[in-house]
Amino acid sequence: MPNPFVPSPDAKAKLLSSTLSNIERVYNDPAVTDRDRASIDELVAQKAWTELDDRFFRDIAFGTGGMRGRTIGKVVTKAESGKPQPLDRPEFPGTGTNMLNYENVHRAVSALGAYLIDGYAGEKLSVVIAHDTRFFSREFSLKAAGALNALGINALLFPEDRSTPQLSFSVRQFGAYAGIMITASHNPPHDNGMKFYSRDGGQVVEPHATGITKKFQQFAADPAALSALLKTIKTLGKIITLDMKADQVYQDAVADLVLEPTAISATRGKIKFVYTPLHGTGIHATPALLDKFGFHYSIVEMQRKGDGRFPTVKSPNPENAEALELAIKQAESEKADVVMATDPDCDRMGVAVRDAGGKMILLTGNQIGSIMAYYRCSRLAAQGILTEANRKNAVIIKTFVTTDLQKRIAERFGVGCINTLTGFKYIGEKMFDYEKALKDSDFGKRPAKERRAESLARSHFVIFGGEESYGYTGGDYVRDKDANAAVLMFAEVAAWAKSQGQTLGEYLDEIYRELGFYTERLGTLTFEGAQGAQQIAKLLASFRAEPPTHYQGQVVVRVDDFGRDDFHDADGKAIPKETMLLFHLADGGRMAVRGSGTEPKIKFYFFTRADATGDLAAIKAQRKAFLDAWWTEVQEDVKRRVG
Repeated sequence: MPNPFVPSPDAKAKLLSSTLSNIERVYNDPAVTDRDRASIDELVAQKAWTELDDRFFRDIAFGTGGMRGRTIGKVVTKAESGKPQPLDRPEFPGTGTNMLNYENVHRAVSALGAYLIDGYAGEKLSVVIAHDTRFFSREFSLKAAGALNALGINALLFPEDRSTPQLSFSVRQFGAYAGIMITASHNPPHDNGMKFYSRDGGQVVEPHATGITKKFQQFAADPAALSALLKTIKTLGKIITLDMKADQVYQDAVADLVLEPTAISATRGKIKFVYTPLHGTGIHATPALLDKFGFHYSIVEMQRKGDGRFPTVKSPNPENAEALELAIKQAESEKADVVMATDPDCDRMGVAVRDAGGKMILLTGNQIGSIMAYYRCSRLAAQGILTEANRKNAVIIKTFVTTDLQKRIAERFGVGCINTLTGFKYIGEKMFDYEKALKDSDFGKRPAKERRAESLARSHFVIFGGEESYGYTGGDYVRDKDANAAVLMFAEVAAWAKSQGQTLGEYLDEIYRELGFYTERLGTLTFEGAQGAQQIAKLLASFRAEPPTHYQGQVVVRVDDFGRDDFHDADGKAIPKETMLLFHLADGGRMAVRGSGTEPKIKFYFFTRADATGDLAAIKAQRKAFLDAWWTEVQEDVKRRVG
């Protein structure tokens, strides 16, 4: 054991007390590698105080989507760089209690395993593990498998990268007790993360999230507790590699979402798509699904291959225009009608379509979701699947910060609309609630049409679930957002619109004219590191203590405080407490403010509505100008609040 860490006067003066405490705990742990100690020594010698604070100010935490953080530091030490690696990646993840590294992966997965052992004493446990194409994702999945095996738990591992929705599906497919997805979704290349899934295939929710977190904190504070647990394990677990049959079963479940195959056949060759996986996992399932139905499409070849650098984009986020630039260029050269892009773990989808003048325009997540929600409601009603007798048992599920147009769509077709907190885990939880109400242990094994009929007769059938942040689902086969399915569903709507002599832009405008022009805007401010976390907390506290009284000349008539007030969804279920504030204006407009659970950001969501009986182009321009001015006003207010 080397000499213990002794902070210099400079370190004591410059670093947060929590940072110093965590550095000492790590440095003086006999199990910590010499590489970790060398990294700390190097950063201290460089007086990289901000870097050390960012890496050590806290233990990495669970958020709305699990655990996410930097894997590669802003400052990469020589010890972390190690030997040269493919794609110019450091050899080792960054050291730090707030970093996603081998130690935190091992500790977090061990916490999950210990929680499962407590909950299912004496049962032979198994966990499915999948990973995306990010740096260290494969290594982290193997580390996770090893941590589970040491606890006597079998790990079911895909042979290579696979999507988040397939992981969710596979948990139930293989009767596993939990799932682990190694991903940071659409975050920058330096990040990675993991999401934990419960036995039902949905992301862990309360009380399980708190239970796993407590185990994680216990093992962080007292490594001997994990060592003691490991000594009680009599039989080690195994790593079981899944074969290609798992892919086909999942793809068959997604294919069941198609409602109008004849429209697809009728427009074959008349409409063309461009698809890009943005260097991610979508390449494994999405092209196969498009091929199954004979869609005419091309792939952006420069973005086909998995690559943790995401070298062709600034950020692999399909909601950003820049991420779709190559695909749009290809669409222009090929005269394609629609561009569709999926993020690295293929749970989010962004699109571009041609407007009335033939120009490629991006649709927002709210617009994409509303198009699919309206289409699925209308076709199910037209086919006689939704009837006067059963439509009360059909629902659209969305988050509070997703457009109210989807609520209006639900009203139009006489179905329910359920609002949840942000995070698709809450949508998945509602789906599980509806399945549990059937009290049928074999429900998940039945064909899709039988499940739909049973749900409509005896519980609730989920027509569509979506969130403004480009996540959607169209079926109960999966308990998370599914971009493989979103591509297929959206391509079907495009084919249907084409069969009716419409573009997708015209189809959306028709919805607006019928139901009203709903428009939204997302404003995001980033505050990174330890100081950033404090600024976000300060801002949220300020909006709560000193709520605005006016916006854009409109009086704020009500404030909903989801962290303090009690709210229930349309089924009467209590909404969990979360620091989110919702400001209602006199004219019906709204603004929500919340901190992101997975990124160092504070988010502002703006909502307006206008009648669409006049010049729709003029209405759109007026509403855009209103939202732009509102966001400018809020940013000025934020500057004052931050000080």
